[in-house]
Amino acid sequence: MNNQNEIKTTPAIPRRVLSSLLSSISAGVVPRSGVHYIAIGRKDEISAFLSDLEEINEGGGAMRFLIGRYGSGKSFLIQLVRGYALERDFLTADCDLSPERRLCGSGHGGIATYRELMKNLASKSSPDGGALSKVITRWIGKIRSELVDSGISPDDENTLYRELSRSIHRELDDLEYMVGGFDFARVLFEYYKASVSDGELANEKMSACLRWFRGEYSNKTEARRELGFSVSAIIDDDNWYDFLKLWAVLSKKKGYRGLVVFIDECVNLYKIPHRVSRENNYEKILSMFNDTLQGRAPGLDIIFGGTPQFLEDTRRGIFSYEALRSRLCDSKFALDGFKNLIGPVIRLRRLSDDELFALIQRVTTLYSQYYNWECTVTNEDRIKFLNICLSRAGADSMITPREMLRDYMTVLNILMQNPEAKFDDVIGSHVTLKTNAKPDDEEISDGTPASDESKKYTANDIEF
Repeated sequence: MNNQNEIKTTPAIPRRVLSSLLSSISAGVVPRSGVHYIAIGRKDEISAFLSDLEEINEGGGAMRFLIGRYGSGKSFLIQLVRGYALERDFLTADCDLSPERRLCGSGHGGIATYRELMKNLASKSSPDGGALSKVITRWIGKIRSELVDSGISPDDENTLYRELSRSIHRELDDLEYMVGGFDFARVLFEYYKASVSDGELANEKMSACLRWFRGEYSNKTEARRELGFSVSAIIDDDNWYDFLKLWAVLSKKKGYRGLVVFIDECVNLYKIPHRVSRENNYEKILSMFNDTLQGRAPGLDIIFGGTPQFLEDTRRGIFSYEALRSRLCDSKFALDGFKNLIGPVIRLRRLSDDELFALIQRVTTLYSQYYNWECTVTNEDRIKFLNICLSRAGADSMITPREMLRDYMTVLNILMQNPEAKFDDVIGSHVTLKTNAKPDDEEISDGTPASDESKKYTANDIEF
């Protein structure tokens, strides 16, 4: 199949999404939307995460650690799973840890993480975040619709308001036994009362309630002054995870299937210089791990993304905290070459050579579609580029999609902007003996000497 036919058979992609996708790939960052257009491989990993979603839908809890080198596809897979969760009507919240955002700490690092999660709270109808008020409005609308269906006239406002208030109270009764549940239910009901009222004061009350839900009050006095009623607690560094569990329970009541939380760049916990502060963060992870796997966090799925160093370093990583190391370390029966995606730790494997080639071909098609450019790169050229990438020292096991795609995008940019340039001219100085080696001298991608069945890649060898 030539490039032009490829472009014609590619489903139409919104130009805004395509622009963001290609810009992100060129910069080596993960796009927030459109990742499924370049999703290659990872079927087993995705199946494992989807099985967790079914567990959450049934009222359980789950936690995973997604471990891989920089550029191996952790953040990409997180965004892909996030999209699948939204399509299945889960609520999602995601954030990247940083020196300012941690799980706990003296510098308000924990509440900073919670605020970022609430800012990025997303639903199927609001996939880009900012869904907090819409989620609450949907819940109130759902209860109202059920009352109308039961026979209450929507024109009888007094009766409808009275029955709606009773229904909301009954829905919130289950929350009051949980930590922070009483205040959470009170603020939620006050938000409802303001939402059915008119005037500037009602709007101010709704805004104050949303601020409380987002954890933006620094003390109870400030919260009491703006809310107009007293609360016994505000969301802070010490209790933000308890309120995350409340959101998970409430998500089920609001008609969603559960709450999925993605916390990426966990290597920043490994980088914390002070041992006590690091261990406090690991203790918070331990608390989350125990809650989700022991059924004390129904409807909540937490996915951490980090590097092998973050997990396995026995001096500063998670394995330096014995309670977590004993839970997360590999079993003595876990041997190389056998996959186990049921446990809490998922280690990203390197994409196969066929998958890398398919990824290059997919990006070529999208690039040609966006720039309306008839690409001159043939299948043989793409195979040559892949062989060059794999010929680098250690590439058989260490090559990552990020660095390969950044290099390939550079080649495409040069060819498009310089019509007189040839593919061999651009990559000629990087050609190694591997692309021209005889079959007997080659090695296949896992380092095993080539046999009669193993030969250099050609266009007919690639499987999809």
